[in-house]
Amino acid sequence: MEIPLLDLKAQYRSIKSEIDQVLSKVVESQYFILSGEVASLEKEVSDYCDVPSAAGVASGTDALILALRALGIGKGDAVITTPFTFFATAEAVSILGARPFFVDIDPGTYNIDPDKVEELLQNMDPGTRRTVKAIIPVHLYGQCADMARIMDIAKKYDLKVIEDSAQAIGATYKGKKAASFGDAGCLSFFPSKNLGGFGDGGMIVSPDASVIEEVKMLRVHGSKEMYIHEEIGYNSRLDSLQAAILRIKLKKLDAWLDARRSIAEKYNEAFAEMGIITPMVAEENTHTYHQYTIAVQDRDELLEHLDKNGIAARVYYPVPLHLQPCYKCLEYSIGSFPVSEEKAEKVLSLPVYSELTGEQIEYIIRTVKDFYNK
Repeated sequence: MEIPLLDLKAQYRSIKSEIDQVLSKVVESQYFILSGEVASLEKEVSDYCDVPSAAGVASGTDALILALRALGIGKGDAVITTPFTFFATAEAVSILGARPFFVDIDPGTYNIDPDKVEELLQNMDPGTRRTVKAIIPVHLYGQCADMARIMDIAKKYDLKVIEDSAQAIGATYKGKKAASFGDAGCLSFFPSKNLGGFGDGGMIVSPDASVIEEVKMLRVHGSKEMYIHEEIGYNSRLDSLQAAILRIKLKKLDAWLDARRSIAEKYNEAFAEMGIITPMVAEENTHTYHQYTIAVQDRDELLEHLDKNGIAARVYYPVPLHLQPCYKCLEYSIGSFPVSEEKAEKVLSLPVYSELTGEQIEYIIRTVKDFYNK
């Protein structure tokens, strides 16, 4: 049996008639850039996230860059974030000429540890502390960071908060949706995301209409009026075709997330007492399981075993950001963030998408058990 990490073909087949219909509608209209489809999606996503306003952009990475830029983060500033995430989180900071300061993660949720954020701020010299302008918590694998503590710290130190919610649309913390806590929330519509398009795409949501107004200007070359450019901006617009596809998928999202949670429960039950660390969900959270990520001592051997048996699995993420070659200039080293480094050596993500069949789920469980029972 061959089981991919994610079966987008199966998802497409389940909604093919709806997708084909809206694609035909957009093609017939010949309006491909920032059309009514984009405006409608912005409204629907902002409503879904319980945030007043939104702006579609070209990717999740651009969402981070434009959110930071709209909040005034730039050259010489510093931003606190996690080293255990996809590269784009820190990359967006660096692209703007700012410096990322990393802090380690909570060993249970793998999200940024608020206590370590406060410790870093308390131990900074006053000059460096004045450069810190924002925190980017990442809601990793589909579970929110401890946003109450993070927002308290941000208020205490007068910092902006940009939520990297690329993996967590639909997740909740204390009953409130991911991306609705900070000054801006950033979403990715990369095809593999729980709400994924047929190409790149992203969105910024914010409680502050002026932030979204600034983003909407920046995404079209810094222009509000055609050929009049108030700032140096970007070409970062969400395509109408992507928006039309995402509007269809958004209606299915909650059902898809419920299916992922059901699969995760089956994995959790099957892997109990096997020496496998299954995902720890904080009491105040609902998890979307963008990834179902376990931690094991013999990760690479298990990966090889799964591959030999036709099951695709992947490591998110094998090299923490502070150890990436391009960040040697930050002068971190092995041992700087031991929890992140340990998890990078142990984590492994299994297939968890809603189109998995009962037979496939049982085969994955049996194959993992076979590895430990050999």
